[in-house]
Amino acid sequence: MAASTSAGGLRVPAAGTESPGSGDLPEGEQPASPGDLRSVLVTSVLSLEPLDLDLFRGRHYWVPVTRRLFGGQIVGQALVAAAKAVSEDVHAHSLHCYFVRAGDPTVPVLYQVERTRTGKSFSVRSVKAIQHGKPILICQASFQQTQESPVQHQFTMPTVPPPEELLTQEELIQKYLQDPNLVEKYRLGLNKILAQEVPIEIKPVNPPEILCQLSQEPKQLFWVRARGYIGEGDMKLHCCVAAYISDYAFLGTALLPHRQHPVKFMVSLDHSMWFHAPFRADHWMLYECESPWAGGCRGLVHGRLWRRDGVLAVTCAQEGVIRVTQSPAESKL
Repeated sequence: MAASTSAGGLRVPAAGTESPGSGDLPEGEQPASPGDLRSVLVTSVLSLEPLDLDLFRGRHYWVPVTRRLFGGQIVGQALVAAAKAVSEDVHAHSLHCYFVRAGDPTVPVLYQVERTRTGKSFSVRSVKAIQHGKPILICQASFQQTQESPVQHQFTMPTVPPPEELLTQEELIQKYLQDPNLVEKYRLGLNKILAQEVPIEIKPVNPPEILCQLSQEPKQLFWVRARGYIGEGDMKLHCCVAAYISDYAFLGTALLPHRQHPVKFMVSLDHSMWFHAPFRADHWMLYECESPWAGGCRGLVHGRLWRRDGVLAVTCAQEGVIRVTQSPAESKL
């Protein structure tokens, strides 16, 4: 059996290995072939360089067109750093983060971990993500020993078409680009999106018309998974990947009722996650996103990541700043 690498409480399986008792793939999901590349989220994005005890350095893989660091990357790397400072017999059950400064994509990020508390059932780790000597993110992650309880319930997963029946985001963009009437500025924007090497696969359930500016309900559903193969491995690793995935297109849910307003500025203020059940981040999961409120140049979004078998795996919440261009009549109010 191939060896696994281990750092603190985070185990990364070697390529081609599975942990004992790994289940079959969900019905209809294609297994990764032996020649498939390991997910870049594991080999690059979430791979931190240890510098000292509880001090790590992270680098960047994908930078959005905004030229700011992707918030999901910082959250995911912060959880990796926290997981390296706990024992292997605990699992991440929640994290709460504040984005306090914009990230600089031209320099690495340092992650400084504080072992805030180590208890019998729960352990807390505090992480600062630092650039230019100042924190850009403050994160607290909590880990728990596995405990059984008769108190259990969950919502019901929405009924949607399976991912095999839907187009990927890239296929949808190619479809839009075939429209001869597509305005040139939209064509340029779509080609920029296609050129990005985003390490996530996405299949929207009800993709909006790209040129439509009609108000929509602040809800969206899409299937999502990490590109490449991760394997069973340590559940904490899949939580780190889910943290990266969860921030993608999340805050945009709050804009769906306001598509008539061009966005001037949109950034995340905070990000919280709760991990409920084991899952594979390289298997398709349904991301259910909704925005219950927006106002005061802020928007609030809630999200749920569902396994294909209907189990609620992760719950997310985020608030962000949203500033739009107002018409002269609106700006006088």
